Amino acid sequence: MEHKARVAGVGMVQFAKPGASDSYDVMGAAAVRQALADAGVGYELVQQVYAGYVYGDSTCGQKAVYGVGLTGVPIVNVNNNCSTGSTALFLARQAIEGGAAECVLVLGFEQMQRGALGSAWPDRPTPFVDFDTLTAELVGDVDVPFALKYFGGAGQSHMRKYGTPLATFAKIRAKASRHAANNPLALLRTVLTEDDVLQSPALWPGVMTRLMACPPTCGAAAALLVSPAFARRHGLRADVAIAAQAMTTDTPISFESRDMMDVVGHDMARRCAAMVYEASGIGPLDVKVVELHDCFAQNELISYEALGLCPPGGAEKFVDDGDNTYGGRVVTNPSGGLLSKGHPLGATGLAQCYELTHQLRGTAEARQVPGAKVALQHNLGLGGACVVTMYQAA
Repeated sequence: MEHKARVAGVGMVQFAKPGASDSYDVMGAAAVRQALADAGVGYELVQQVYAGYVYGDSTCGQKAVYGVGLTGVPIVNVNNNCSTGSTALFLARQAIEGGAAECVLVLGFEQMQRGALGSAWPDRPTPFVDFDTLTAELVGDVDVPFALKYFGGAGQSHMRKYGTPLATFAKIRAKASRHAANNPLALLRTVLTEDDVLQSPALWPGVMTRLMACPPTCGAAAALLVSPAFARRHGLRADVAIAAQAMTTDTPISFESRDMMDVVGHDMARRCAAMVYEASGIGPLDVKVVELHDCFAQNELISYEALGLCPPGGAEKFVDDGDNTYGGRVVTNPSGGLLSKGHPLGATGLAQCYELTHQLRGTAEARQVPGAKVALQHNLGLGGACVVTMYQAA
């Protein structure tokens, strides 16, 4: 563990609905100040910065960080769709473990607009051309936004393959609401029942209701990564380490399997998790707390299986047995997840890091998972990239 990057500080602002938040630069600077204060260091010690966002002009990272300080250090802007925040974390961790820097700031933020996600550049080919073509073949002409079509189609695939009922996805959303009730930073904190979720307006009849989809939100989160030697020299906490981390992108399986689950990253996540388990020597049965990418309840369910938390086809039983919550085998999304916090794309991966850092420190208050010593993070971006990170109490 001696060379592993440590999470010395984390920060996060409360997520808000589009139009109700501060601007991206104000939110980003606030999250950075929190992370620095949490670590107990000044910005002048930061040697590199990786800033992640999806919707914005070039060098928005500089605009956000310049509100904290002007020190001339490298600032790299990162965009990898919904996995942007974790991609920035991946780069920062590599910089530290590779010896290029000893103190690296990672920032993710998003100032989103109302409504479903869409392309900002309609005058050129979308990176989703191949995904859209295959999705049209597999699910047909369904008049819903593209992200809903992808993930609804993946849920439909699981339903057809394993007989999973719509109620199972509703149970996942209800579980998320119970967890979020204990998170003051979650946007949606009203406790829902399975029936509440099932009776909400149908976005795709028989496949998805409105409450099974995460809301677009604005927000920011940050983390300060340091080397163990840097932590010792400056008297910083080094009690949370990144034990292993991997990033995967699409292979031919995403398209050639002709399965909507693979179109939305099931195979990417499976391969990525396997790499992390092997590198860390920690298996899925050793993990007691997970923050995973629940942009839709459907994706949370298929991610259980991709991450090895339950066997293929075992997700319905996993949910019915309560093994995805407190008192069960592994607490998934104790923060309430994207379904309750919302999903400001660039900030999501760092918000997951924020939650898991507090879990391993034992400072998650009412959300605390008893005995959490290792924690798993899964962050997925279509188009595509998946980042899986294993944290360990050092």
